[in-house]
Formats: sequence, C-alpha cells, structure tokens
Amino acid sequence: MSISDLFESGFKKRNEDHFAAIVRVAMSDGVITDEEKAFLDRLATRLDVTEIEYKQILKDYNSHPVNAPHSYDERLERLYDLARMVWADDIDEPAQHNLLKKLCVGLGFNTKNVGYIADKAIRLCEEETDLDTFVDEMKNMNQ
Repeated sequence: MSISDLFESGFKKRNEDHFAAIVRVAMSDGVITDEEKAFLDRLATRLDVTEIEYKQILKDYNSHPVNAPHSYDERLERLYDLARMVWADDIDEPAQHNLLKKLCVGLGFNTKNVGYIADKAIRLCEEETDLDTFVDEMKNMNQ
C-alpha cells in the first residue's frame, strides 16, 4: 500500500466520521426533519460518502467515533464550513437557524450561546466573509 493510499483511506474515514457526527447531531431530538435530510444528502455528496456508507451511517451512526475539534480555532473553522453549507442550501430561516444551533452544540459550543453564535455565523455567511474574517469576527463577538 502506498503512502497516498494510506492518506486517502485516512481522509475518507475522517469524512465518514465527521458525517456520522453530524447525523448524530441531527438525531439528537429523535427525528431528522426534511430540511436536515436535504442537508445531509448534500453534505454526504460533498464529503464523498457513498450511498451504501450513507445508509450504514444512518442505521448505526453511534458506531463512529466523534472527532470533535480540540482547539477553538478548529471549531470555528468547522463552523465556518457548516454555516456556509446551511446558508447556501436556502433552508427557510427558522429551520436554518435551528439546524445551525444543533450543529453548534455538536461542535462543542456552550449551549447558552448557540443562538447568538448561529445568528452571527449566518450573518457573516450572508456577507460572504472569508475564513479569516469569519474567525476574527467570531472571536471578537464578546468584545
């Protein structure tokens, strides 16, 4: 097995685990809404999760480890990616906000602040900010 094969398989596994963690967040209230299902479908495509893997993950999402970002910067970077996907999907505003709040909790943000964090993240996506600006703005929201 070549080094590139090892890299590819590790990257693929990380994407599957990341997808399973988001499925777990979507299932936190016991149901996947139509908006969440549409989001998961698009996310699976973006993460190269096959249909077979998708079905297996939906069936047994708890068998995948949660690889939560350890640093605050990594959490903000992942929030940036997820917020842009949620915003780009044209989900109606209340459902968009609720989905992003769930994802914020799944990323490890304080549950007391997820409403504000989700609002700020969506606003920054609407303004089409880049990653660096997004991270700076999110870090400075308490100042």
